[in-house]
Amino acid sequence: MLTVDKYAQIREARSNGLSIRKIARQFGHSTKTVLKVIGQAEPKPYTLNKPRPAPIFGAFRQIVDDIIEQDRTAPPKQRHTASQIFRRLVADHNYTGSYDLIQRYLKQHRLDRKETFIPLEHPPGHRLEADFGHIYVDFPDGRRQVPVLVVTWSYSNCPFALALPTERTEAILHGLVEAFAFFGCVPRELWWDNPKTVATKILKGRERNVHPRYVALASHYAFAPRFCMPATPTEKPRVEKRVQDLQRQWATPVPRAADLDALNVHLRQQCLSARERTCSDNALSVAAMFEHDRVAALSVPLHRFDACVIQPAQVDKYQTARFDRNCYSVPRRWAFRTVSVKGYVNRVEVIGDGAIVATHTRSYGSGDNILDPLHFVGSLDRKPAALDHAPVYRDWQLPAAFAELRRVFVDRHGSLAGTRHYISVLQLLALHPIDRVENAISRAIAGGQLDVATILAAIKCQPSGNALSLSDNAMSLKIAAVTVRPPDLAQFDRLLPRFTEGDANGNRDHAAVVEGQPEAAEALPFLGVNACKSSLNPPSQFPDTVDGEPDLATRPVHVQYQPGPER
Repeated sequence: MLTVDKYAQIREARSNGLSIRKIARQFGHSTKTVLKVIGQAEPKPYTLNKPRPAPIFGAFRQIVDDIIEQDRTAPPKQRHTASQIFRRLVADHNYTGSYDLIQRYLKQHRLDRKETFIPLEHPPGHRLEADFGHIYVDFPDGRRQVPVLVVTWSYSNCPFALALPTERTEAILHGLVEAFAFFGCVPRELWWDNPKTVATKILKGRERNVHPRYVALASHYAFAPRFCMPATPTEKPRVEKRVQDLQRQWATPVPRAADLDALNVHLRQQCLSARERTCSDNALSVAAMFEHDRVAALSVPLHRFDACVIQPAQVDKYQTARFDRNCYSVPRRWAFRTVSVKGYVNRVEVIGDGAIVATHTRSYGSGDNILDPLHFVGSLDRKPAALDHAPVYRDWQLPAAFAELRRVFVDRHGSLAGTRHYISVLQLLALHPIDRVENAISRAIAGGQLDVATILAAIKCQPSGNALSLSDNAMSLKIAAVTVRPPDLAQFDRLLPRFTEGDANGNRDHAAVVEGQPEAAEALPFLGVNACKSSLNPPSQFPDTVDGEPDLATRPVHVQYQPGPER
């Protein structure tokens, strides 16, 4: 085979005046070859005008094509490989050719069907991509896997990452709210795969049934929710690459963190460092390109979105509302009623009549009872034995002064009476902070005067704080402490009508009472409505009977004043 160097040597010998025959003898080629080299500047590659026939495989090509066509509707893991097709041809069709022919044919067939793409570019501030990545982290209790929400701008490739305890809807809402606050702007479109916590059902094409809370988030921030076609992660390549950065760079080596908050500090620093780099062939850094995103994007609303899921719950006889396979306690007045439970990433709030009636730390276990002892103090009057047998009180960690107070009460009044005195003190915790009650107990023990009234008086002597009202018993104690001033019935005498002196009843002029003369007020009796009528009209106009029946309108009316609570 003649190389480029041989071509150059032959052409150089011809230019020096050597004949064709001499050049052929010198280089060991035929004169025909020498003439061909002289007529071309460089060797041309060998090409086939048409594919070489495959006489052995040609008869089996249609069989292989039929197998490939049937595989298009078969499950992905139950489709034919090249070796399986070769075995079928040998066993069923007496194929005598080589395996390489089948392998090359299938490779060419796959290349013809391989998907190609069109380069895309998105305008600034228009599109944001979101996905979850998973990394392992060494915590004090051991190594465990953590889901991380990764959000990336399609134009600038500016990232945000947040480690979350779960991938549920409330976690996604919380993560996106934090992302918008981190970026300081909102995209016009937010693209996801099809997580069931967001897209509850995949319909035809790109139509989806979206979770109502995610719809509320999109409405709050005014972005359009968008979803990729199933099994096509190539529609959001930016965030897919950032997930690889999370696993290969930001979490390699395996990070050590005290908790999720410490891990998120590390991830946020990595996101800020990524802004200083450049991506692809861009001359500008990620930070410079993100400024274009920020200018073109939407602004963040003034009010923060309530990142939670809301569901109704029926409070049972144990004063608990069920949420996410766990039970959370509420005050006794909400028992057997329907409430709303708001589940956040780190807490659970119970809503009744539009107000928060209970707040608990979120539990991600199953079958847990998250109880607040203050929710049950109002029931201890009827069930004092629960103080020692109910886990909510048996595991209640109170200051040492409470245990000392109960011991003194039991020594002085006996087991039953002493326990009831102690319960009365515990019920004060529904109205006052625990530190104030503890100080009052310590002062009462030091003074030797141990009773509920003394402790309550000591609490009132302390600087006032925010009082709590978490139980029915607390409300009854507050109402009992309200004092009502005695009524001044003399004020009602001023509403009575005037009588002229020397009238039919012999009463003096009522003007004396109006002028404030005490003797007139003492002489004027308290009159009912009937007396008022008789003073304004002649007695003949108010007969005692109407058509022979007693006239109820002329009967005296007795008015009794009942003072209400002071406001």
